[in-house]
Parts: sequence; C-alpha cells; structure tokens
Amino acid sequence: MFNRIRFKSDEDIELIKRSSLLVGKTLAEVAKHILPGVPLKFLDKIGEEFIRDHGGTPSFKGYEGFPSALCLSLNDVVVHGIPNMTVLEDGDILSVDCGVYMNGYHGDYAYTFAVGNISEDKRLLIERTKNSLYKGIDVAKVGNTTGHIGAAVQNYVEQFGYGVVRELCGHGIGKELHEKPDVCNYGRPGDGPRLQTGMVICIEPMITMGKRKITCDHDGWTMRTADHKPAAHFEHQVAFTTHGTEILSTYKYIAEVLGSEEKY
Repeated sequence: MFNRIRFKSDEDIELIKRSSLLVGKTLAEVAKHILPGVPLKFLDKIGEEFIRDHGGTPSFKGYEGFPSALCLSLNDVVVHGIPNMTVLEDGDILSVDCGVYMNGYHGDYAYTFAVGNISEDKRLLIERTKNSLYKGIDVAKVGNTTGHIGAAVQNYVEQFGYGVVRELCGHGIGKELHEKPDVCNYGRPGDGPRLQTGMVICIEPMITMGKRKITCDHDGWTMRTADHKPAAHFEHQVAFTTHGTEILSTYKYIAEVLGSEEKY
C-alpha cells in the first residue's frame, strides 16, 4: 500500500466506475448460484469466468499470493475466505468480495448474502451491517475526515451489541487495489485524513454478532471471529468529484437477482 494519497481526475474516476460496474455484474452472476448444496469453489469459478469473459482480470487472484478470484467468507469468517469444496447449507450467510482490474484501474466491493432461510438474528446482522455502510456514506463528504465515517458506522452498530473489527479497514483505490487512506470502521469525527476532491475510497464495515476479536487461520488469509459467532461485510466505492460525493459501485444488479430493492 502506498504511503501517500493518490488523487484522481474526473476521467480517472470514470474509468474506476467502469471497473466497478463489472464487479456489480459479477456479484449478481454469483448470486444466482448462492443456494444450499453449492460448493464455494464453484462460485469462485463462476465469478472468475464472468470477469474474464467481460474483459476484466480478477484483482484478488495472485494478490500477495491469494489463490482465488473471489473472497468467500462463510458464517464466522469475517473476510478473506479462500474458496474450497465446502458446500453451502440452508441458514448460512456468505460474504462475497470481488475485485476487477480493467482499463488500468481496480473496482472492489462486497455483499453479504443469505443462503436459503436464515435465522432472525442473522437477518438483522446483515440488515444492520448494510445500514451502517450507508451511515458511513452519508457523512463521506469533502471537508469531513475518515473519522466521521468510522464514528458513524461504530455508533450505529454498537447500539445493537455488535462488534466492530479493528484489525481490518477500508482503503483508497485506483491504479492499485489498496491505496491510502485507511478508512476505519470506528473512531471519532475529526480523526484521520481529511476527505478531499479527487479521492476514491472503499468503505467496508466488517461487523460481528458477538465480540470484535478476530483470529487468522493457518492459511494466512482467513480471518474469523474468535468466538465463532457470525460476521457480515458490505462494501461500496465512493469518489469525491468536482460535482460532489458519488457512489461508484451499485447493488442494483444483485437486487434484480434477489428480487429486492436496494438504496444504491
């Protein structure tokens, strides 16, 4: 990760948006197959083929040795789950994080899906984690800081007794998958770098049903809750343009598959 913020022109941001669009369509294609009995490895194959068939390259595959196109994080896995032959079961929840490199820029965002019929506490965790993402976006404005975003996420989810993961955070994005600034999901308004025109960031709440402590599996990637309670993860890309704040990513293609309505 670079130690300085890389500012983008409106033309750069438009190219990032195109990469982001393919992420959204890939997530929707994968969503069609998120059903009980489907192996995680199959979902990864669907995602990689869709990305390549539409002129992109999977950003994650080979990134610091990561072996797959998608991060598939099941139940107590917070993020960075490596797809394997584990089969989805009714009642599971699954975070799908996808990255696409195209036209010299990366797109990267995530969505947590219900598998079949899930419990009410899991449904609420998903709903509230998604809501916390939008709480963060609402204060993502030029002149505010990354701390405004973190505080908005943290204050919203902690009222429900949820944990906010500290060890992982959102980030800048552009020609590199991970750029400065870090965008934490906790903090205080005024803390952290000030948001400025030309910045593009990923806001990605990682919220646990229980305690916030996490552990890493022996594979060096899979981050899961220490108490093995479920976690949810949502992510959007936000740009600060000469016209104001713009959400570059979209869940509308997922909504079409799920038959639901999405705010963005």
